[in-house]
Amino acid sequence: MKKILSQLFNRAIIQAFGDDFATVDPLIQRSQRAEFGDFQANFAMRLAKQLGMKPIEVAKVVVQKLNDPLVLKCEPSGPGFINIFLNDEALASLLPAMNNARLGVEITHQPETVVVDYANANVAKEMHVGHLRSIVIGDAIVRILEFLGHHVIRQSHLGDFGTQFGMLIEYLLDQGKDPTTYSVSDLDPLYKKSKEQFDLSDEFKERARNRVVALQQGDEKTLAIWQMLVKNSLQYFQQIYDKLDVLITEQDARGESFYNFMLKDVVDELMRLGIAHEDEGAIVVALDEWQDETGKPLVNIIRKRDGGYLYATTDLATAKFRMNELNATRIIYLTDARQKQHFAMLFATIKKAGWMPEGVRFEHIPFGAILGPDNKPFKTRSGESIKLIELLHEAERRAQTIAKNKNPQLSEDDIKHIAHCIGIGALKYADLRADKIKDYVFDWDKLLSFEGNTAPYLQNAYVRIASLFRKASLDVESYQHHHLTICNVYEHQLALQLLSFDDVLYAVSDNLSLHSLCDYLYDLASLYHRFYEECPILTSDDETRCSRLLFSALTAQTLKLGLSLLGIGTIERM
Repeated sequence: MKKILSQLFNRAIIQAFGDDFATVDPLIQRSQRAEFGDFQANFAMRLAKQLGMKPIEVAKVVVQKLNDPLVLKCEPSGPGFINIFLNDEALASLLPAMNNARLGVEITHQPETVVVDYANANVAKEMHVGHLRSIVIGDAIVRILEFLGHHVIRQSHLGDFGTQFGMLIEYLLDQGKDPTTYSVSDLDPLYKKSKEQFDLSDEFKERARNRVVALQQGDEKTLAIWQMLVKNSLQYFQQIYDKLDVLITEQDARGESFYNFMLKDVVDELMRLGIAHEDEGAIVVALDEWQDETGKPLVNIIRKRDGGYLYATTDLATAKFRMNELNATRIIYLTDARQKQHFAMLFATIKKAGWMPEGVRFEHIPFGAILGPDNKPFKTRSGESIKLIELLHEAERRAQTIAKNKNPQLSEDDIKHIAHCIGIGALKYADLRADKIKDYVFDWDKLLSFEGNTAPYLQNAYVRIASLFRKASLDVESYQHHHLTICNVYEHQLALQLLSFDDVLYAVSDNLSLHSLCDYLYDLASLYHRFYEECPILTSDDETRCSRLLFSALTAQTLKLGLSLLGIGTIERM
């Protein structure tokens, strides 16, 4: 709708003021209140400055040039806003374009190669609740960008190299037990014990560092243990990905070890370019954008005094690989907000080095923490991090109780399927509907509620429509080609919402604000609920009945597709 109205206003602006103003953005937005129309055009105040006119006069001139059957009327108001009211018949004529698998959403005319860096975990460590947001947000971004026609490369940047593996491998060998018998659940506490030993014993610390050297040099015994740790961890991570119904797989994992051979070249190149310099034995990049408490530029350390490399060095090598080898034009990183400065300094270093080709975008998408009811980081009662796999099992268990209570006649298999769909969907949606930069409070009762802006509410809206067609022994798809009419305000508002689906998807693909898609789906379900209550469907005359069934079918398909792009499933009955 925004695209169509923008084109109409662009033509009117050109007719009113000439071709020099062909690129003016009409700034079309949905109206927040019905009395101000369906949409608003807010360009007049900006254009008035260029023309030396009053905004309200600019608005009146453009409205006089606007002539299209889609627009019922336009009213200039206030300091220069234009309120746009759409014609019901013309609006209804646009809805048949949604009668396909893509619901009328066009594939982008400017496809990009996009790397999405998410679901990052550490080998030999359990995933905990803090990993949920990266996985869920990243998966939704991947799904939406792929749906719109971009080539998306999923990347899980594993922590699989460095001193911690020297510590862990040396500790495992000290136990005298075959390391291949350890699961990730076994390894997590052993890693903590190896860290304690590393901090307490200089002798163990020396052996651990020697073990890192052995790993870097490809020592057969050390390498075999390390490969076992990586293999077991990837299998464990995949169980979680499968439980979450996300697209990422073992094949998308590329650990820090992959970039190890590039690190020396990265440092050498930055030195040759004069970007990096030695500072008290370390190699650093000075960045004028940030200063310490004395006013001196902060530095990005890329090699330590002892010759070791840091996360910053690996991330520089990773960025170069993604630009030069994967040919990415957009690179998106998803991490918690605590890493915001790290990525800002990373991008500044890349730009300073001249490595970023024109047209390439780097984006860090920081997200807030998951909090418990006490507004503190969500943990167990004993104060430990909650294992992610246990959180997922708990979601299914709670949803299974709900499913049994709602419909005890269902088979065990049906209940398990419904419980998975509702429980995992509720977890993911609660995360996605929160503004990603903000912390959000985890509340089982709210996220599993069938009221309010939740996944169960949306899933139940879909079930209601499926039940409508099932009750009448009708096929949803058989109503896709019927004539549609708009007879009242409820149908008018529902039509507007349906036709705004592609606007929302393209906005999300640009700003990555997934909560706006959640809000769109919630508003759609709420509008359909009012339509369902106020507009008789099965008892209406044949023409009205068919039209309203088509409204219902389009709403169901939009809910299903919208939820699937968020990585959330739908069910036919509950």
